[in-house]
This record gives sequence, structure tokens and C-alpha cells, in this order.
Amino acid sequence: MATTKKLKEAAAKVDRTKSYPLTDGLELVKSAAFAKFDETVDVVVKLGVDPRHADQMVRGAVVLPNGLGKDVRVLVFAKGEKEREAREAGADFVGADDLVAKIQGGWFEFDTAIATPDMMGVVGKIGKLLGPRGLMPNPKVGTVTFDLARAVKESKSGKVEFRVEKAGIVHAPVGKVSFTAETLRQNIVALVEALQKAKPSAAKGTYMKKVCVSSTMGPGVTIDLAEIAAILK
Repeated sequence: MATTKKLKEAAAKVDRTKSYPLTDGLELVKSAAFAKFDETVDVVVKLGVDPRHADQMVRGAVVLPNGLGKDVRVLVFAKGEKEREAREAGADFVGADDLVAKIQGGWFEFDTAIATPDMMGVVGKIGKLLGPRGLMPNPKVGTVTFDLARAVKESKSGKVEFRVEKAGIVHAPVGKVSFTAETLRQNIVALVEALQKAKPSAAKGTYMKKVCVSSTMGPGVTIDLAEIAAILK
């Protein structure tokens, strides 16, 4: 009940009929956060696309300038010299068939997975386990590559993958409530710019229809689209 009361108090701080300037909105998200842990700040963007059509799919990745404020556990599927390269780059788990067997047994203690192209035949065996969790390595977002040093470094420093869902929505973390509003703003600008670059040529009309920011437990705050448009100019 205490949580419900706190949620009501947090929600009362937000005017649902209003769109807030980005920095003001982020300050509001920070002040409305009430959990005892350092909540993640998430952004939800409603796009004017229909992802049921292949030519309107929006997918990509962005390295946030200020990271995510958490330790990202990186798993790499690699063999031989590439295995050594991955370990030297700071990967938390490196292997091949041994990792596949572990994952088949229900182990998922990692946040992102990277693979060298020659390992994708092996990784394909667990595609149905990794895919629904958003963990399947993919060349489009740079997680199927021979440049493991770069891929591991990017993942560790706050690389965020995004993919539009059925309703035309992209959901992505952009940091922690403990970040300053300016730090969060810089991360959101990077995400929005990456979304703009990923805009499909088949998308017609308004591309970014709504942008909302919230903390893990807190209420959603709608951001002024005019400011988003200005950022993208």
C-alpha cells in the first residue's frame, strides 16, 4: 500500500495534459522517482511507421555519450585468436559450444551477446532462446563482427540497441535517476538522432509522434515534440 501511495504522490506532480521541455521533463522524472534503488530512466518513442511492413522496420544501436550507469555483462562467442582478443577487451564470458550448452540449460547471466561471423552457425542453435530476450547477435547493430575489441568496448561503455515493436513504439534505457538532467538530456539527444538516421524511406507523414520519459517506478512525462524537432534540425 505504501508503494501505491508513493506512486499517487509521484503521479500528482505530473500534468498529463502538458508536454514539457526536455530538461524540465527530466527534472520532473528525477523528482518523481521514489524507489529505494537507483531507478533506470527509460524513453518511449511512438513512431509513425507500420513495422508489419519490412520496409518500415526501424532498428539500430547507439553508444550513449554518458553510458547507462551500470556494469554491462558482455558475452562473446568466439574461438582461437578471437577468443583471446575478446578476453583482452574485457568480455565477461567467452566461449563457443560450452556457452551454447550453458544457455540451453537456462543460464542467462549476461546483458549483451556478440559473435564472430564464423560462430553464427553455432549460435543459431539457440536463436529461439536468445531472440525473444533481445540477445541474439545481429550484424545490423554491430554485434556480429570480427572487430571484437571495438564491439566489447562499445557494449561496456553504454551501447543501446533499439527495435520498433508492433505498435510502432521504440523503448530504450538512457541512464539512471542519479544522473544529472543534462547528462540524461545528452543521452536522449543521441538516441533521438540515431532514430532519425534509422528512419525508413517508406515512412510517410510525421515520424516521431510522441516522446515520453519515465523512471522504472515513476509516472510518464510527455516531452514537447517541437523541442525534439529543433534538436534534429
